[in-house]
Amino acid sequence: MHTLDSDEKATTVMLYSRNKLIHGDFVTKKEVRVSIWPRADKPNYIHLWNAEVLFMAGMPPKSVNYAEFYFPTERMIGFHIAPPASEALDYDAAVENRTMQAVDLILGAFMLKGKMRISTRTDFAAMLEIAHRTWISIYDADITNPFLPIMPTIHVPMILVSPAQVSFGL
Repeated sequence: MHTLDSDEKATTVMLYSRNKLIHGDFVTKKEVRVSIWPRADKPNYIHLWNAEVLFMAGMPPKSVNYAEFYFPTERMIGFHIAPPASEALDYDAAVENRTMQAVDLILGAFMLKGKMRISTRTDFAAMLEIAHRTWISIYDADITNPFLPIMPTIHVPMILVSPAQVSFGL
């Protein structure tokens, strides 16, 4: 494991690609809000320590462990802090004209049920078309894998997803 400097912290994160679930320790400066890190930083690779990579391309899934693992950030379709840890949510509840829209998402081999904070002045389809964001937040999310019924549901207060790489169902 990486020896942390006095200004660093390690946060266990989970990230999703089309055919992998990756779990590992992410080292950042102490002041970094890890839950929104993909919005702020754009390195070519995310560097994880003590990583477990679960390949979902075949049955049964295969797991591989690495002391260090580098994954291309452009291939990430979902990112969150591993439960039970969490950070403050990324919105101000006092902002008016917003509602929580229940939404289902397909993230590669994973299904997600959660809520998306959207304007009350537009519909969901229009919001997707006009919101040209690289990452959007989904709240109060339950993540499952229909191919692995023995896998427990992962519940997270917030996950970032890449809207161009996931599908939405209402």
